[in-house]
Amino acid sequence: MAASRPRTPGQKAGIQLAHAGRKASTKAPWHLQRGKAEICGPEEGGWPENVWGPSAISYNDQTYPDPKEMTVAQIQELVEAWKAAAIRAVKAGFDVIEIHGAHGYLISEFLSPISNQRTDNYGGSFENRTRVLVEITKAIRSVIPETMPLFLRVSATEWMEYTGQPSWDLPQTIELAKLLPGLGIDLLDVSSGGNNKDQKIDIHTYYQIDLAEQIRAAVQEAGKELLIGAVGMVTTAEIAKEAVQEKKDGKVPVQGSNGSRTRADMVLVARQFLREPEFVLTVADDLGLDVKGPLQYLRAPVSQRPKKLTTVP
Repeated sequence: MAASRPRTPGQKAGIQLAHAGRKASTKAPWHLQRGKAEICGPEEGGWPENVWGPSAISYNDQTYPDPKEMTVAQIQELVEAWKAAAIRAVKAGFDVIEIHGAHGYLISEFLSPISNQRTDNYGGSFENRTRVLVEITKAIRSVIPETMPLFLRVSATEWMEYTGQPSWDLPQTIELAKLLPGLGIDLLDVSSGGNNKDQKIDIHTYYQIDLAEQIRAAVQEAGKELLIGAVGMVTTAEIAKEAVQEKKDGKVPVQGSNGSRTRADMVLVARQFLREPEFVLTVADDLGLDVKGPLQYLRAPVSQRPKKLTTVP
């Protein structure tokens, strides 16, 4: 398994466990064609007639499959599947597991009263809509080592407040965050959106880091111990540093009603690594840090090594 391969000292391998829910059986973004359905049919390995969701509500009835409302038995089957996946992840040698509960995938769909209109114990109230997440988290924590970090990724808001209808929003995410330490979650990875095609996002550099900051403040004020991760548009060393840097008083100046605080305990980056695989070296160079590069660089003459790399093993 990939996680068991020899790694450069200090590296850790994590795995994200997810279920696509009503967004399943759809094509990868790079296979989409303008004006054509995003559904992946049986001839392409898809299963559009057997897509599951909390309710029979499509993400987009023009281009996405029509999901079937899951039975309670199917929900329990799914919880066991997450549990089994966690066991496999441990056996494969992964160091960290993250539960993907964001971006309109299955857990995110259960959290939202827009996509979850069930009338049983898995729909309606905040407690009921979070029940699937709670059960999955408990199941995973029960089969992984006590010392193994368990992360949870959520959408802090689905950006539907402008409609006036009940939706998943920041206050509910804060309430959820306060429960997570008791469930064995070590870090909350704060993202947003993805559950509704009509979402309206006020995008700016710190728009998701701001959400993380507010959640972190509320969790600390409640006396809970939970690490908070910030994501989104982290494309420079300065942005990353600003999110986690503590000044001499333990705070950094930020705009907003929560005063001046360190925004997050960790910064998580994804897309920037697709643009720049050596982003870590860029950050180190920008911050004036002396870092050691991959062992494979030893085979390259010094003159041909990346300028960002100051030293090698």
